[in-house]
Amino acid sequence: SHEFKTPISSINGFAELLLEKELPPETQKMYLEIIRDESERLSRLTTNTLLLSKLSSQKIVSQTERYALHEQLRQCAMILSPQWLEKEQTFSGEFAEAEFEGNKELLRHVWLNLIGNAVKYTPVGGEISVELKQEGEWIAVRVSDTGMGMNDETLEHLFDPYYQGDRSRSSQGLGLGLAIAKQIVDLCHGEIRVKSCVNEGSEFAVLLPAQKG
Repeated sequence: SHEFKTPISSINGFAELLLEKELPPETQKMYLEIIRDESERLSRLTTNTLLLSKLSSQKIVSQTERYALHEQLRQCAMILSPQWLEKEQTFSGEFAEAEFEGNKELLRHVWLNLIGNAVKYTPVGGEISVELKQEGEWIAVRVSDTGMGMNDETLEHLFDPYYQGDRSRSSQGLGLGLAIAKQIVDLCHGEIRVKSCVNEGSEFAVLLPAQKG
């Protein structure tokens, strides 16, 4: 409820200022931009909260299909390419061919979240790598970066809904992406593991069963 209250209070406050005072056009524009951004944030928060609630109540994944996981990872990397190119980051990908039977749209959410976080929390000129390979009975996807890393407290609560370890960047996220990613991986009978060191970077490893069940 606190996460919903913050953008609602901001929208209400700036709307009242616009109604009550004669403001210069540049100030009006700034307030309207804040209202727009907070409205978009509230919309994303609502969507992701509903998704997390739905996933939490699910026991099995529906609408599954067998598809090329390596092609999906390539597509997700391309979707996010404007972001890592803008930050002049070095991106490398190594994708062994692998097919997986699951919900394609849900897993797309996982990859976009993990790669997007790597881009977001890695400084200009940093490095990001995505690797897909077969490891025995598992398909392993690893997303690594040379970003800011995480301390032990953040790692302990990393998959808690709404938790944001770096409060200075709280406006960049909603604290739901990793919680949703873990729910999806759990429903796929997989595992998600994290290694991280402050100021040295992080590695997220997603292990999915190579065969259904």
